[in-house]
Amino acid sequence: MLRVLLAFLLAAAVPACQRTVDTGPEAVRQIIEVHNINAKRWYAAGHVDSLIALFAEDVWQLPPNSAPLVGRDSLRSFWATAMTWGRWEFDFSTQDVVASDSLAVERGRYTLKFTATSQAPIPSVADTGNYVVLWRQEPDGQWRAVWDAPVSTRPPAAPINR
Repeated sequence: MLRVLLAFLLAAAVPACQRTVDTGPEAVRQIIEVHNINAKRWYAAGHVDSLIALFAEDVWQLPPNSAPLVGRDSLRSFWATAMTWGRWEFDFSTQDVVASDSLAVERGRYTLKFTATSQAPIPSVADTGNYVVLWRQEPDGQWRAVWDAPVSTRPPAAPINR
């Protein structure tokens, strides 16, 4: 009888000790906004590994006018190179978050100012746009970006007449 009572008490106590994670839209939005503040800082400082930790292993980043970056290794390789081209200054403004269980979708606006070095293969540019990011709470409890899709609101550059 004592064993049954101890087993019952243990079964009741373990869930009570486990931390409950709020996955409601407001709680998740706060987490995402902190991630965005960190991302902004890490892009500007060129801290690639810190930045990449915000993304899931199976991430798809869909940069404008280029092929998608698929997987964390591809993202790390691209950004490690791109950081040598100049200074990347992003600003992110979360407009809405829809969350359910371990998934959340963020819709927002961004601004970008890229200041190229003289060796950069691309010119300096300023951009503004909207974005959608699918976030997933990973088994380690961290929210990471799975799909990242920025969409520029600037008109495309005029074609070059040759």
